[in-house]
Order: sequence, then structure tokens, then C-alpha cells
Amino acid sequence: LMLLDEPTAGMNPHETGQIVELIQTLRSRGHTLLVIEHKMKVVMTVSDRIVVLDHGEKIAEGPPREIADNPFVIEAYMGGRRRAQTD
Repeated sequence: LMLLDEPTAGMNPHETGQIVELIQTLRSRGHTLLVIEHKMKVVMTVSDRIVVLDHGEKIAEGPPREIADNPFVIEAYMGGRRRAQTD
């Protein structure tokens, strides 16, 4: 089990892409990773299952597609204005 706490913090888009590739490589080799990350694009790209916290409380848990469409996640992170950004 590897814990990665904000692995892309302070990184430019190219560096972020390299970290995403590294995470995907580790996963393909059978490693289990727990990733704490605020960049939703990264989270949606590297995750099989996501737990979303808002002010320390769990508001959602599930696969990326379910999380992207979850109204509680949209309200907490997008102000309820639109679907969670996954691109």
C-alpha cells in the first residue's frame, strides 16, 4: 500500500502528466495506492474508487462516473452550477 498525499501539488501540467503516468504504471504492476488529491482530473484519471470529503465529512463514495454525477459533490465543489469536471 502506498499513500500519496497531494502528489501533483505545485506541479505544472507536464509534471502532473508524468505523475499520472507513474501512478498508472504502479497500478498496472499490482500496487495499491491511496491518493489524496484536489485536482479532479487527476483523481478521475487514476482512480477505481473515490471517497469525497467536504469539511472532513464523507459526502460520496463510488467509481469515478458516479462521483462526477453526484449532486452532493457537484454542490460542494462546483457550487451546484454544473457537472463535476472530469476532462
